[in-house]
Amino acid sequence: MKVFVALDFGSAGPALEAARALAPLGVGFKVGLELFTAAGPAVVRDVQALGGPVFLDLKLHDIPNTVGGAARAAAALGVGWLTVHASAGPAAMRAAVEAAPGVGLLGVTVLTSLGEDDLAALGVTRGVAEQVRALGLAAVAAGCRGVVCSPREVALLRAALPAGAIVLATGVRPAGVAAGDQARVGTPRETVAAGADMVVVGRAVTAAADPVAACRAVLAEVAEAARQWLN
Repeated sequence: MKVFVALDFGSAGPALEAARALAPLGVGFKVGLELFTAAGPAVVRDVQALGGPVFLDLKLHDIPNTVGGAARAAAALGVGWLTVHASAGPAAMRAAVEAAPGVGLLGVTVLTSLGEDDLAALGVTRGVAEQVRALGLAAVAAGCRGVVCSPREVALLRAALPAGAIVLATGVRPAGVAAGDQARVGTPRETVAAGADMVVVGRAVTAAADPVAACRAVLAEVAEAARQWLN
């Protein structure tokens, strides 16, 4: 079970300060659009230098040629994991997989900020769960190592996907932490118990009064849930 902390900062300084404080706990780090746009590839290298694996969460969504080129550039950075929107289509996902053979490609299913009404407004006739399942199956069929979903769909995907497929959950919030702009969330305990292989926590740790203590609490909850799940 791997826990990634989302370094959702607008500049490299505070992101690296947080990463230095949390790296001794053995977590990995997620670099997303905000930080990558502000600080570029250099911040990825700086975070990697701290020793933890980097999950580059760019959610690539473009034509296959562009997605493949971006995945190739990400692979050159040496990142461990990279996201591509499953809704970009099978050809785009295959392009990413072929361009970055050493990177764990994850297909993003339905963003955790979206609910049933949001999908309907976009013209999607399937409900969230059905859409997540369909996109998850498409991602694995295209060669992705696994998928990204909310805690609420972990069990569904664990049952639907072939053995060995990775399920990474975002929108993970400890009990009592506000959901913020996320529509579909779950606690670390619930998420691991449902069968997630990896989880991402962000503001619940980085915005806490004591980020190290908050991270330790998440890690303890994850470890306990993992032991119970394995038994």
